[in-house]
Amino acid sequence: MKDIGIDLGTANILIYVKGQGIVLNEPSVVALDTETNRPLAFGSEANLMLGKTPFKVKAIKPMKDGVIADFEITELMLDYFVNKVKAFGMFKKPRIIICCPADTTPVEKNAIKEAAEKLGAKKVFLEEEPKAAAIGVGLDISKPNGNMVIDIGGGTTDIAVLSLGGIVVSKSLKIAGNVFDTDIKDYIKEKYRLLIGDRTAQLIKHQIGSVYQSDKDNEIEVRGRDLDTGLPSIITINSHEVEKALEEDVKKIVSCAKMVLESTPPELSADIIENGAILTGGGSLISGLKELLEDELGIPIYLAESPLTSVAEGTGIMLENLYLIN
Repeated sequence: MKDIGIDLGTANILIYVKGQGIVLNEPSVVALDTETNRPLAFGSEANLMLGKTPFKVKAIKPMKDGVIADFEITELMLDYFVNKVKAFGMFKKPRIIICCPADTTPVEKNAIKEAAEKLGAKKVFLEEEPKAAAIGVGLDISKPNGNMVIDIGGGTTDIAVLSLGGIVVSKSLKIAGNVFDTDIKDYIKEKYRLLIGDRTAQLIKHQIGSVYQSDKDNEIEVRGRDLDTGLPSIITINSHEVEKALEEDVKKIVSCAKMVLESTPPELSADIIENGAILTGGGSLISGLKELLEDELGIPIYLAESPLTSVAEGTGIMLENLYLIN
């Protein structure tokens, strides 16, 4: 029996198979035939179609803000990926750990659990992402010490303080990597009257994205459609402009982290002052974020060794140590 852990993210889905490690990491995207409503492609193949599909093909993201936006399509996507990694044996059904944001409502949790159960799982465990991320980066949350995690994913930012195996204080914010992409698109549209797609915004974020003391010399050419002429056009933007585009939403993440610290019991606060916080998730990779948080929060910030896979790796450790599951 191959027990599996699933990080069902807004941007990517990762699957961890017990004894094998992470066996799948693909975009949470499905391409549909709009005439028949049948899926044509999943994951990386479907992601290549975003913004480029013909009229009768639609590339969609069934996850929004860390929860299921389209239940039927999410089921199809999960079924495809789980079958792809051959996690189900002919006779034995696996246990599944599946992760969700810290503030997921009971209704949303039931939807996620139901989607996993329809795969034919023996038992489904739901775990909160910041807890899985903390375990995945190697924190020992079982002891009576304060551990802080700032997990910036694709759809949500989860900030939590953990101790004695559980979450003591947490807040979730629907501001993360996808919102950063939208901020960049809106900035370019407003300043340059240029319309760009999601993939171009992601490219800008990855190549010259910065949120703190950016280098103005770091530039990139951007291609899109001029809103005034309707014709293709090229502009050049720099890291300082990206910093301006992201400024307001990054401030909200900093404010959310401060609120978590203000709500933390004093004894645990003392631990966090000494040990700092772990920064993880794909959104944490943007240049300058670690330094900005250190300056604003006044505590050491450590970037996880593998920010993109921390949650999935955490589910793997929990599969090996089921006592860690609540």
